[in-house]
Amino acid sequence: MCDLVIVQRKKEMLTVLIQSKAKIIGGPTLYINSGSTINLTCLVMESPVPPDYVFWYHNGKVINYDSPRGISVHTEKAQRTTSKLLISNAQPSDSGNYSCVPSNAEPAAIGLHVLNGEHPAAMQHGKHTSSGSGLPTSWNVLLYLIMNIALLVYNKR
Repeated sequence: MCDLVIVQRKKEMLTVLIQSKAKIIGGPTLYINSGSTINLTCLVMESPVPPDYVFWYHNGKVINYDSPRGISVHTEKAQRTTSKLLISNAQPSDSGNYSCVPSNAEPAAIGLHVLNGEHPAAMQHGKHTSSGSGLPTSWNVLLYLIMNIALLVYNKR
């Protein structure tokens, strides 16, 4: 979780910087049912000091915590800082890439899929689901693959 980088070496004195990293529990991909609560937990470990802030993003845009929709963030600063993003009544439009960006650590990301009755295993194996999406199963599989490829490309940036 932590990379050590030697910065400089002068007369028996060694300066070391610790590059902390964040991690979102349950990644890299998470599936939840429509109507349930999105609960994402970001851990910032191996940090010499707690971060000043932790911002959450959805598809590259900062999340508005003041939304009347029921979005909240709870951050506990300690040796291992924990930040929880809670979004009530999940909708398909909540699907996408979520990232937590601490002030003093590398960010972490997770792909989230909000399901309307379909099952992740059925999406992965091309089985017919009872969701009644109206698309042939092959189109559902193709859309699923395109979404996952896009998330992989986005996460490698």
